[in-house]
Amino acid sequence: MKNLQRMGLFLLFLACGMLVFGVFSHYYPFYSGITDKVSRIVVASIFLVLALLARRSERFNKYWLILFAYFTALTAISIDYHLGLSKWIYPIFGIIEHSPAGLAVNKFESSLLGIVVVLMLNRLAGQSVGSLYIRRGNLRLGLTVGLVAFAVMIVTVIPVTESSFKGENLTWARILPWAPSVLVFVLANASNEELIFRGLFIGKMEPFLGKFATNIITTIPFVFVHSYTGYATDQTVFLALQLLPLSLAWCWLMQKTNSIWGSILFHAAMDIPIAVGIYSGL
Repeated sequence: MKNLQRMGLFLLFLACGMLVFGVFSHYYPFYSGITDKVSRIVVASIFLVLALLARRSERFNKYWLILFAYFTALTAISIDYHLGLSKWIYPIFGIIEHSPAGLAVNKFESSLLGIVVVLMLNRLAGQSVGSLYIRRGNLRLGLTVGLVAFAVMIVTVIPVTESSFKGENLTWARILPWAPSVLVFVLANASNEELIFRGLFIGKMEPFLGKFATNIITTIPFVFVHSYTGYATDQTVFLALQLLPLSLAWCWLMQKTNSIWGSILFHAAMDIPIAVGIYSGL
């Protein structure tokens, strides 16, 4: 009976994750225009109502933070998707939108917006930032893994980008001027995705499903969202042989270190060739 209940929770939470991150993705949503906006409001409202009802229920109280987390995630990615402050930032600083600096500003603004919404709603729910894995934890292990990953990707960035991420005419003379923009891009993106896809959910789901099942639930929507990207040379190889194991590794590192910082650094490092590949095509 207990295993059956865990399977039911697994399928329910997976369905919720696919709804929030798949249907209402802040990268490639299923709907557009007014349909998308109204659908987001309706679904987010349903998650909020269910969370508040569960909070008042003796039987379902233990699940209310998970339901609230889905409300939080959907609210954050929806505000990010529809607000878009970059279009006002570009002219103020004279930045060209489709340039290394423009992409970095867009990613930084977008990520910061999502992170701020998550932090505010998490606080509104009475939770500390520690519940999002924003804590010291085993900082030495996290920094070691993250910095080693950075070193490896920097050394191998040209061959990896050319073979896997459509890098064009890459030389160090061409890449080095992009370095500040690439660093902002990858750190912002990794911070946002590690918080919204993993930090927000892992600690809340793990007591009910265990570590491995929780990691699978957070990984499947994450990989699915990236199935619509176009920066990989071979999308199947990228999703199955690169992103899937990496996502599980980032989950494991967050749990192992009891902190988000190592996963952010590791994730950011692996995004370096992606960013360089995108920049090389500008």
